[in-house]
Amino acid sequence: MAKKVAEQLVDMLVEVGVKRIYAVTGDSLNEINDAVRKNGKIQWVHVRHEEVGAYAAGAEAQLHGQLACCAGSSGPGHVHLINGLYDAHRSGAPVLAIASTMATSEFGSRYFQETDTMKLFEDCSCYNQVATTPSQMPRMLQAAMQAAISGSGVAVIGVPGDVTARGVEEIFSAVKTFPTHPSIRPSDEELDALADLLNGKEKITLFCGIGAKDAHAEVVELSGLLNSPVAYSFKSKMEIQYDNPNEVGMTGLLGMPSGYDSMHEAEVLVMLGTDFPYAAFMPENNTIVQVDIKSERLGRRAKVAMGLCGDVKSTLHALLPRIKQKQTDDFLQKQLKGYERVKENLNAYVEEKGQTDKIHPEYVMSVVDQLASEDAIFTVDTGMTCVWGARYLHGTGKRKMLGSFNHGSMANAIPQAIGASLAFPERQVWALCGDGGISMLLGDLSTIVQYKLPVKIIVFNNRSLGMVKLEMEVAGLPDWQTDMDNPDFALVAKAMGMEGFTVNDPENVQVVLEQAMNIDGPVLVNVMTDPNALAMPPKVEWSQMMGFAQSMYKLMINGRTHEILDSISSNFRHMKEVL
Repeated sequence: MAKKVAEQLVDMLVEVGVKRIYAVTGDSLNEINDAVRKNGKIQWVHVRHEEVGAYAAGAEAQLHGQLACCAGSSGPGHVHLINGLYDAHRSGAPVLAIASTMATSEFGSRYFQETDTMKLFEDCSCYNQVATTPSQMPRMLQAAMQAAISGSGVAVIGVPGDVTARGVEEIFSAVKTFPTHPSIRPSDEELDALADLLNGKEKITLFCGIGAKDAHAEVVELSGLLNSPVAYSFKSKMEIQYDNPNEVGMTGLLGMPSGYDSMHEAEVLVMLGTDFPYAAFMPENNTIVQVDIKSERLGRRAKVAMGLCGDVKSTLHALLPRIKQKQTDDFLQKQLKGYERVKENLNAYVEEKGQTDKIHPEYVMSVVDQLASEDAIFTVDTGMTCVWGARYLHGTGKRKMLGSFNHGSMANAIPQAIGASLAFPERQVWALCGDGGISMLLGDLSTIVQYKLPVKIIVFNNRSLGMVKLEMEVAGLPDWQTDMDNPDFALVAKAMGMEGFTVNDPENVQVVLEQAMNIDGPVLVNVMTDPNALAMPPKVEWSQMMGFAQSMYKLMINGRTHEILDSISSNFRHMKEVL
């Protein structure tokens, strides 16, 4: 009996090394589902929400750099993929999204669940087509997979349900993907000019993004020659921080004064593989050099004086022989001393663990960092959890951290942990969740249980949308509609079939997290953290101080004086630093 198009599609996925399809089956996807069953060499992962499937595929692709796959059925099914696909595309994750649709005979008739997939996915993909005949499908699928791999992004192929059920036609395309890793660097003339600039200045800072992840050794060597501090973005922390004697931390909303100061006090700032989006934290009065593999990114975030196109590793490899060893390190030593002061201040919130139901989240994250394995994978929810992860988790050279760093979506930690645990079952996976984030996609705790994934879920339960609350306060607004009336997440976890604990006393944090780590299977630990813990940025503007003061005044005249006192008590050291 001749194969169906759905079976041909699955065969091609297996041939290129796709291990699983994250999806919720139904109607137009059923033929592909059945083809997976018959094939037996690829796994169908039944998530509870398609958004989770897209996030999980994106996480898998980011971790191993190979093609990952998710799917959504006709109409609402593939619409649910959108948020996770935006995140994957903006993260440079090679993901194939199969968007099955209603029958071709109904196209354009406003049929039940009809959507235009080419319009729908246009802004979050590097390839986006619909195969309406059996002969189109293999060529389009090949093109989609190759586009995802080569373009480091999302490729979408729309497949009508009736087409998947038809007989196959001969394949006139390759049935494999071709990974592309070209070595690209600036010209000799450009490198000579950069070397002349760096050799002629004493105060130089390197600022590294995820584009420098494969150039750790070259970054450390260049830093040693230039006696330059090394700052980095949150996304690149695990790749740049470890075994780096000159690292001075991060800048930006989640960063610290040492990273900010080293960038602003430098004569020359060299940006390596970063498309850092926060212009307010970029210096304006020094010379900025940017190196990026994508030339269209040069100069769009800062006043760049020299923009060079190249991958960071190849560029630095060619640059290093041109650099002379600096004889003085006064600038470097000043920044390293500043970094030590910052770390001492951060440690104060670890030493003082908090109170009952007001546990310092900083302390909780420091315990996670202490207990996690050398090659642990962390997934962090957007919001305050990101802040604590940025400041208290440390790189080892083997650890990985995933978040919605470019898209900034809530509820990413659980889905990404699913993808990470399925792709790397032998490694610890910690899902570090905010209470707001985990509430959005609670249903997929059942996915973790169903597939027996040993994910350790830590809920930083501050009973509020903490980052939004802070945003409102610095804007001079009293926080409103940010409070959360949460369920007992530990009981919810138990109801879904995993072990659950609630921690109210800071003295029990270490013991319970150790217990959770040693349980063979998924565990959720619900930690009641301090709702007034603030995340002070590395530089506080006068307008932000005035806004915060105005919001405190508005709280006072509305009878919420106790909240003001709690904020002062919880953040005395931060406020003392600012004042």
